[in-house]
Order: sequence, then C-alpha cells, then structure tokens
Amino acid sequence: MTFALIAFVIVIGLVLIRVPIGIAMGSVGAIGFVILRDGRWSAGLGPAADSILDVAQNDALSVIPLFILMGMIIAQSGMAHDLYRAAYVLVGRLPGGLAMSTILACGGFSAVSGSSLATAATMSKVALPSMRKFGYHDSLSTASVAAGGTLGILIPPSIILIIYGFLTGQSIGKLFLAGILPGLLGILLYLGAVAFVVWRKPEAGPAGERMEWAEAKGCIYRVIPILVLFVIIIGGIYGQVFTADEAAGVGAFGAIVISVMIGRFSWKGLIEALSQTVRTSVGLFVLLIGADIFNRLITRAGLTDDLLNFLQNAGLEPFAVLGVIVLIYLVLGAVFESLSMITLTVPVFAPLIASLGFFEADPSGEMALIWFGIIVVVVTEISLITPPIGLNVFVLRSVVTDVSAATIFKGVTPFWVADIIRLILLIALPFFALVLPMGIWGFG
Repeated sequence: MTFALIAFVIVIGLVLIRVPIGIAMGSVGAIGFVILRDGRWSAGLGPAADSILDVAQNDALSVIPLFILMGMIIAQSGMAHDLYRAAYVLVGRLPGGLAMSTILACGGFSAVSGSSLATAATMSKVALPSMRKFGYHDSLSTASVAAGGTLGILIPPSIILIIYGFLTGQSIGKLFLAGILPGLLGILLYLGAVAFVVWRKPEAGPAGERMEWAEAKGCIYRVIPILVLFVIIIGGIYGQVFTADEAAGVGAFGAIVISVMIGRFSWKGLIEALSQTVRTSVGLFVLLIGADIFNRLITRAGLTDDLLNFLQNAGLEPFAVLGVIVLIYLVLGAVFESLSMITLTVPVFAPLIASLGFFEADPSGEMALIWFGIIVVVVTEISLITPPIGLNVFVLRSVVTDVSAATIFKGVTPFWVADIIRLILLIALPFFALVLPMGIWGFG
C-alpha cells in the first residue's frame, strides 16, 4: 500500500507542475512496474504495452471519436443558436428569461455534444450578446453559461460517462440512461437558481421582448431535427435497437444529414470538425492509456484490497464511506480538472463501492457502480464551477475578457448550491439514477 500511495503522490506532483495527466499516470505506472520487477525493463514495461493494446483494441471506445464528431458537426452548423432561440420562445418573456433560455439551450446542446467545455464555449458566443443587450448583470449572464455548460458531462451522450464505463467495466448504454433524470433535475434546479437571483435582484435579469408568432414557430421548427436525433440515439439504446457504439455512428451520420437538410453543410466545416475530433480524441486516448497503466500498478500494489480491509476494520457504514469519498472529490475538485480527478480516483473507489453492499438485490455491485458513476459526474460538475480551478469559469474568462473570474465565481454561487442539493437528492434517493436502466434491462 505504501508503494501505491507514493505513486499517487508522484502523479499528483507531476500534474501540479502541468505535466498532462495521461503522461504522468502512464510514466509513473510503467516505471513503478520496473521497480516492482527488480529493475528489469523488459518485464516491467510489459504491462504498459498490454495497456496500449487493450485500449487501442477496445471496440467500446469507438463511441468517443464518433460522439465527439457529432458534437463538432452540430457546433459547426450553428445549431446552438437555434436551440437558444427555441428556448427563448418558451421562457424569454419571464424575469431572468434569457438566463433561463441559456440553461435550456445548454441542456439541449449537451445532449448532442457530450462536452462541458464545448457547451460553455459555444453558448457563450450565442447567449452572452443577447443578455448584455438587455442589461443583464455580468455575474448572472456569465454564471448561467458556466453552470449550464456543466450539463454537458452528464446528459447523454457524455464523454465522461464513457470514460467512467471504461474504467469500471460498466455498460455505457446503462450509464447514459442513468444520466437522463439527474440531468433533467439539474436543469430544473438551475432554472430555480436563476429565478431566485432575479427574485432578490430584479434588475439583474430583465425579461426579454415578446417574439412574433411566425418567428417563434420558425425557431421551434428549426430545433426539431436535433430533438429527433437525440430521441433516435437514446430511444435506440433504451429499446435495445442498437448498442452505444452503434448509436454513436448513427449520431455522427445523423448530424451530417441534419446539417445538409437545413442548408448549413460545408466541406470546410466538415474538415474542421474532423480535425477537432482527431485532436480531442487523441488526447483522450492518451489519457485512457495512461490511466490503464497506472490502474494496473495500484492493483498490483494491493491498494484497493488494503483500503477495503481498513474500512471493514474501521466499522464504517456504507453511506459513511460514500460521504467520505464525496468529500474527497469536493476537495480534489478545487484543484484538479475533471478528467484528471476521475481517471486518478475512480479505479480506487469503484471496487470499494461495489463491495459495500448498498442494495440487497445487487450482489454483483452493478447497481451501486451505475449509481456511483452519476454521483461522481455530479461532483465533477460542481468542480467545474468551483474556485480556484473552475475550468468552465476560465473558458468563459477567455471569451469575455472584460469580466473578472471573481465576478463569474460570485455569480455561480446559487448554481453551486443547486448542484449540492441535487447531489444530496441523488445520494438519498438512488431512484433518480437507477429507474431507467433498471426498468428496461435490470441488473445482475
């Protein structure tokens, strides 16, 4: 256990000095195996080579570039603007309506992009000009984009849920289904946060102008293809018409078809989408390879077994253990970005969660791991708007250079509270995460 803890400290130190997390974990894992095998490089580097082959040959991971491509094509075709205008039709005339429209549009864009940072960056360009035009306070306008962007890592298809599924061996399709209700709950609570802000300070978010019916109808019609694509993807998975990787292929192809149908397809846009997809996917696969190498090391060093024995001897109840793990994530989230945090910790915590017996009808621990995956993603969402890292905040800061990070962090406080409420509800009521995957497939 001591050896594994030293390896953890070294990885954390490398990350803090800006070494990419995938490189840090892979390097420490490979060198760790060399040390464990008495300095024999050929024997020590064998597990690293195995990890590279396992990740490269894992068919389930084909969903990553395909879903990323789908999101990039959607972004290139300007459909984010359509989502915002359609959301404006629904709630724009309410106090704080433009901020609420931003939340709804972020939720919709999340459903076809799977990326929090992409959602925040795209919606900032779409929503912020409108909110500034109507005199919204910078704290509310930027916070609604930063917080709404976090929905991108939970509402399926979610890249982080795919990575969690790879790390824990869980079904990506079940994880996608488990993320739907918590994602919708997040949207509702964020809308409540906006309502609370404008109730306290009406001048922070004035109501928008009324839209003519003909224009409103056109806005609604333009988002129907996106909604249809989402229903096909999730409905196909739920109905077991196709697997998650097949759904990714359908989604990428469907995004191209939609962009052609609405007259926004261009070869230049497609080439740019493909280029961004390659760059993003390569970075993620390097991360996954590094994580797999490091995970083999900590398993070989016995860290998970030692932690389980310690907790059993300590006599802690399962929910007490879960509470400690959540607190650890909240602390780590203040200094680590989301993917680093998940790839570094999930392989340690997931076996503990599976072995603690949260549900009597779940001897294999599958239900617990699906539920824990959603909890981890919600905690990760919180980290995206938590100082001092708050990646979504700094993405916005790079776009809106005349608004300080302090102003944005101040504005996200009500949304942060909303996320804490959602986290408590998910822990107390696992139903929210488990009802959809249990309803169609069951567990065991």
